[in-house]
Amino acid sequence: MLSELLKDIMDPYLLGAVAAFVLSLLGLIFGRRFLPKDQGREFAVNGEKSKGKARGAGIILMLALIVAAILFVPLSLEYVIYLVAIFFEMLSGYLDDASEKPWGELVKGIIDLVIAVAVSVTIYMYHGSTIQMPSMGLTYTIPAALYIFLGVVMIWTSINVTNCADGVDGLCTCLTLTTLGTAFLVLQYVEQNEMRMLVWLCEFVLIAYLWFNCSPSTMLMGDAGSRALGLLIAMAFMVSGMPFLFIPGTLVLLIDGGLGLVKLTVRRVTKSTTFMDRVRTPIHDHMRRKYEWSDTQVVTRFTLVQVLQSVGIILLLSYYLTNKA
Repeated sequence: MLSELLKDIMDPYLLGAVAAFVLSLLGLIFGRRFLPKDQGREFAVNGEKSKGKARGAGIILMLALIVAAILFVPLSLEYVIYLVAIFFEMLSGYLDDASEKPWGELVKGIIDLVIAVAVSVTIYMYHGSTIQMPSMGLTYTIPAALYIFLGVVMIWTSINVTNCADGVDGLCTCLTLTTLGTAFLVLQYVEQNEMRMLVWLCEFVLIAYLWFNCSPSTMLMGDAGSRALGLLIAMAFMVSGMPFLFIPGTLVLLIDGGLGLVKLTVRRVTKSTTFMDRVRTPIHDHMRRKYEWSDTQVVTRFTLVQVLQSVGIILLLSYYLTNKA
């Protein structure tokens, strides 16, 4: 029995989980004093409550993830590129968090685009453009240029909708934990062990952070965390070879932040001032303002919806693979 216990203790997933959790926890405890302070968010519901909190904790979270990944993920050139991409997405978000004058949308959009192109091309080079669609039982190879383009769109969308969810204590963290948990199980089916380990490590980095970020929070991840997490989510689903699972796997994130992107885009293109004028975005602000949901209700209900959606994904995938075998 002792030998079996020692074998379990030495399991890389267990050791990785402990290392990621401890690195994140210690980094947050001792590094928070060096983080910039939030100035409050003028247009967000209860935005004034964020004023004075430590902001930009995402730099600690992502550095903890990168260190843990160096220790526990076999670092081929492919995964070095992914970690570099996460680092630069985190760094650009942190510099924006720490800036007295927030960066413009154009600057952040260009940075996101460059990173999205680099990652999409890398995934194509190492995994090709063959995708599986479990719900239809199809495997299809799409042209390289189209695959890379759709990958860029997916990555850019994931970065921005995840960022939009970072407006309620614990919301972005809980939704990301659920979504990455789904990706972890999907990756197990397709034996993408390196990405699976990276996702696993991120789960425990976020668990440590949730201690400080649950309502009422004492620190905020800011763009440094949310944008890098969005990048990781997109990478995980693309590497799985089932990128269309990204839609149900991130459904709540897509609704919460995506409707705001649609609203902004349509208004700018059409010059309309009335499109979706009765809907406040992100949707979590709409629920708090119109229906008077508390922060805890928003986080709990949004997360429950995503959990149910994720369970459906895994059941569908299991059914497909069982019948295929």
